[in-house]
Amino acid sequence: MVWGDLWAQKKIATLNRFTFFMYKYIKKNQEIFYYMHTLQSFVQLLKEKNDLIQIDEYFSTDLEIAEIADRMMKQNDGGKAILFTNNGTKYPVLINMYGSDNRITEALYCKNLEQKSQEIETLFQQLLQPKDTIAKKLKTIPLLMDISNYFPKHQNGRGACQQVIETDNIDIFTLPVLKSWPYDGGKFITLPMVNTIDPENNIRNVGMYRIQLYDKTTTGMHWHKHKTGAAHYRKYQQQNKKMPVAIALGGDPVYAYCATAPLPEGIDEYLLAGFLRKKPVKLVHCITQPEIEVPEDCDFVIEGYIDPQEQLKTEGPFGDHTGFYSLADQYPVFHITAITHRRDAIYPATIVGVPPMEDAWISKATEKIFTYPIKLTYVPELQQLHMPSAGVEHNITIVKIKPQYEGTAIKVKNTLWGAGQMMFNKILAIYTGEQDITNYKQFLQEALKTYNPKEHTYIDNQGISDVLDHSSRKFTIGGKICFDLTQKNETIEYNPENKTIDKQKLKDQYPEITKINNSLLGENIPIVFIEIKEKKQNSVKKIAKQLVEKDNIPTKILIFVDEGIPENDYNILTWYASSNIDPSHDCWILPNKKTSVLCIDSTAKTLENDGFTRQWPEVVTMDDEVIKKVNEKNCVKKYKNLLSSPSIKLKKLRYNNGAVKYFNSEN
Repeated sequence: MVWGDLWAQKKIATLNRFTFFMYKYIKKNQEIFYYMHTLQSFVQLLKEKNDLIQIDEYFSTDLEIAEIADRMMKQNDGGKAILFTNNGTKYPVLINMYGSDNRITEALYCKNLEQKSQEIETLFQQLLQPKDTIAKKLKTIPLLMDISNYFPKHQNGRGACQQVIETDNIDIFTLPVLKSWPYDGGKFITLPMVNTIDPENNIRNVGMYRIQLYDKTTTGMHWHKHKTGAAHYRKYQQQNKKMPVAIALGGDPVYAYCATAPLPEGIDEYLLAGFLRKKPVKLVHCITQPEIEVPEDCDFVIEGYIDPQEQLKTEGPFGDHTGFYSLADQYPVFHITAITHRRDAIYPATIVGVPPMEDAWISKATEKIFTYPIKLTYVPELQQLHMPSAGVEHNITIVKIKPQYEGTAIKVKNTLWGAGQMMFNKILAIYTGEQDITNYKQFLQEALKTYNPKEHTYIDNQGISDVLDHSSRKFTIGGKICFDLTQKNETIEYNPENKTIDKQKLKDQYPEITKINNSLLGENIPIVFIEIKEKKQNSVKKIAKQLVEKDNIPTKILIFVDEGIPENDYNILTWYASSNIDPSHDCWILPNKKTSVLCIDSTAKTLENDGFTRQWPEVVTMDDEVIKKVNEKNCVKKYKNLLSSPSIKLKKLRYNNGAVKYFNSEN
């Protein structure tokens, strides 16, 4: 009896100590244990925080939802998320759920993005710190146990995503899939988590590849040749086996973010999701494709297969995140074998187009989360990395480094252009100094003081370019340009005593010039934009030579663009200028009296004027009729914070300068 009482007392004491420990741990990490997102709980959370607008008025999935979403996303703070409950289907549509600082941090379970960045840095430092004593080795055990808890776990039985199972009379059009832009090839799923398995090692990949609906049971599968999904496809093709695929939609918003993350080959996206939310992802087997596992709490799962021996099918065009229509091309066909979903399913969607859009906030999170891994793996000199939204991810990257020796910038340039998805980068600026590279005005003022185009510009003739880069002379192969802004030897003047330009005189002298934007000179930023109309063969290079060598135009960078860009809209100017160049052909340096000038031809290219043999796409804008319909909606009048249509100011860029008309008048 005595021993029994003593045992019981010890058991209670142990339990109390454990409870106290857990209390302290939960109190310290209460933001982790407060909730786990489903899409339904995320919507409720955004409602409570007044960060979501619910629209019960009818909006068509054919262009109308996209138009109002574009207006919301273009607001300076990203606007609010929108829930469309009346769209012609039984499922509400949630859009712009990542499109602000508050919402992206909420989706990634943190108070701010710096917190996640610090978590990752601390984790790596703890793991890589030398363990030269037993005590240090023992301290690693709890950390490793924590990490082991982030790995995805299999759940027996069915998940919430399989509350409703449809294997007969399948019709993908019962989902509120959007058509975003007038010349899109059809309706596209824009936030899919495409689950595939490597047939050689059974390693899972979760990627985000747009899905065009063909008919009730087939879709396209738009994975670029550089992506992991395409690599899996080629392996199934070699083995002459059908490829199981599952497209998951919704669930915890962290899942879709992880599908976009630039993880190294073979790293499970659901492991990253587990780390970000500090809880493992629970997976269940698909119904008709049991080889594939998906998160049990997703809203929809579209199961099926791809036959690698089947003839490819035309997919696209599509108004893409580049701000232009990506050209139609041949891609695999996905055959649907089942659609399963939650009873209370919400359909998640986004749209992409001329930046800034919702994806800018996703990119911002990626910058923060992956800066330290890039520093650790590739560039130990790295201090800050930034991809401006106007650069649509792959066009422009700015990095701040701490040089270790002369020529460090060259080493960093070569390293980044050969590292993972950074190989798609086209314009790279490498800076060392005190300015925050996200403060563009102060950064440019400081960085361009000592910039000498002739000495500090590197142009590589050939590199890997993104599949969606329309300006490269050869598909997926194009030039790159790097600005070495690390050299601080002396201030290179650019005629500061003459920041004014006699615009009328130059217009009279060069009839092709319609506008000269030199307002940045007044801000001590030596960049001038020249608008051109009715471009002729080699006319840009001829005008540039005259402006620099004869007229001694007071600048270091001279950028030529097409007529029709809104004046002093530097976001649009930067987007347009960076999108329309292949640096190996469109960037060159001319000497002038003081230093040298980098000339950039960012006009649309044609076969006649530029020897450009590929098709040139059109800028993404909305039809006037749709804009008018949306303007007449009651909710648009009610929510005065909605902007007017962003497409209106871009209309003049369409079919400009005689560029190849990708779409004929009948479309």
